[in-house]
Amino acid sequence: MPIEVSTPVYEGPFDLLLHLIMREEVDIHEVSLSTIVDAYLAELGRMRELDLEIATEFLLIAATLVEIKSRRLLPGRDAVELDDELALWEERDLLLARLLECKTFKDVAQILARFVDDADLVYPRTTGPDERFAGVVPDPLEGLTLAKLQRGFVAAITPKSGLSLEMSHVSPVRFAVPEAVDKLMQDLPLRREVTFRDLTGSLVERLEIIVHFLAVLELYKQGWIEIDQHDRFGDITVTWTGVGPDAGSNVEIDVYEG
Repeated sequence: MPIEVSTPVYEGPFDLLLHLIMREEVDIHEVSLSTIVDAYLAELGRMRELDLEIATEFLLIAATLVEIKSRRLLPGRDAVELDDELALWEERDLLLARLLECKTFKDVAQILARFVDDADLVYPRTTGPDERFAGVVPDPLEGLTLAKLQRGFVAAITPKSGLSLEMSHVSPVRFAVPEAVDKLMQDLPLRREVTFRDLTGSLVERLEIIVHFLAVLELYKQGWIEIDQHDRFGDITVTWTGVGPDAGSNVEIDVYEG
């Protein structure tokens, strides 16, 4: 339970007061420490049992406030022991860590409270199924015994043997680049110039289109055709030149099979 304090410049939780002072939103000179101590003692008097955690937390924060106020009121010292200065900073860091931890728990509590509020908006169905449909869906647990459940579990965790599907009766569909090259060598001299889209418009299999594309690249590499594409992702124009390395002979290419 946080200690509530009430001063002319602040009213609220004690740890928040220290946080505001650290951020200089409340002037330390205007905070009456005697008023805070009196409020704390009155709070302890109302407790039936002394909470040591609250007591020690108050002493830590109060001591920090006294140290801060003494630094503001008393003239500065020329020489300060390094160990003492580091100890004061360590105490301040510990206090800030406790305040940050407190803020984290408060934020989480708000999130959980919002979840609870959202859950209150859910209204489950309270009535049972319609009597007309009670017997339509069979009970999945009907006839289930412990022995059947055990056998089903063993069957589920037992590794299954690899299933093999006989495919010897299915003839594989293959498309060879040399065949596509021969087809293009017969077709392109007649058409002279054609787009790749029109060249493969009658093809159905995607793999066959890829094989024809490889055939076009082979013919271009050997100088039989010219390839042009004016726009990105536009149509590819294939133009027959007929000036390969050895016109009239068969085209020797690498064999690719799809």
